[in-house]
Amino acid sequence: MGSAIAQSLQDSVLLYDSDGEKARSLEVQGKRTAVASLQELMKRSDCLLIAVKPQILATLYDQLREHGSAAKAWISIAAGVSLETLSEKLGTDEVVRFMPNIAAQMQASVTAIAASARTSKEHLSYAQQVAQSFGSAFILPESQFGAFIGISGSAIAYILQFYHALAMGGVAQGIAYPTALNIALETAKSAAYLALGTGKNPVELATTVCSAGGTTIEGMLALAEGGFDATVMQAVRKASEKSSKLEALAKDAKR
Repeated sequence: MGSAIAQSLQDSVLLYDSDGEKARSLEVQGKRTAVASLQELMKRSDCLLIAVKPQILATLYDQLREHGSAAKAWISIAAGVSLETLSEKLGTDEVVRFMPNIAAQMQASVTAIAASARTSKEHLSYAQQVAQSFGSAFILPESQFGAFIGISGSAIAYILQFYHALAMGGVAQGIAYPTALNIALETAKSAAYLALGTGKNPVELATTVCSAGGTTIEGMLALAEGGFDATVMQAVRKASEKSSKLEALAKDAKR
């Protein structure tokens, strides 16, 4: 995820990884430069993006504070590490959390952004620009991160599974899987364009496709009989609840 974000940024970026080869593999002259140490990164940067696993981050706080973290602005994509914890451990309120999804590698992520009330407007605005460089961004209260995971971070997998199911339906009706999958993907893209372009409620758009006694209403009936809406809503709830539990566990572990 860190690599995908670094490659999307338009400004010059300094990179550091404990595996120096990983950082060097991302170098582009005049745009991305690998540095030899965390200390050098801290010395030369005003804003730092933390792209490490939560358990690794816990081992870095002392080094980050030692090198003037209070004078820096921070963006964290470490899952489950709250703004409260980050502010306390880094010694500053200039902290923003990102919750991106896997499509960052295609510059098509949907990213949630959260900041405390004490974070400056300037830093929040800059963080939003960073997030928008690799997709779309939504500023949300941190308390809604679990719900965001349910409808975006985890839901991208649900949508991919739906594409597969559509394609398999096509296979059952005689279309080869690669062709059926491409048709499903293009249809999903057209549906997104339609909803975004018209601004209409998806239900309103769906009903316009359903002619009386036609093919679409037969498919819609099958979805309703299978509990489609309830199943999707349950998936969102389960992912959201799991996220909240994991964040609570992470918080308890730090006490």
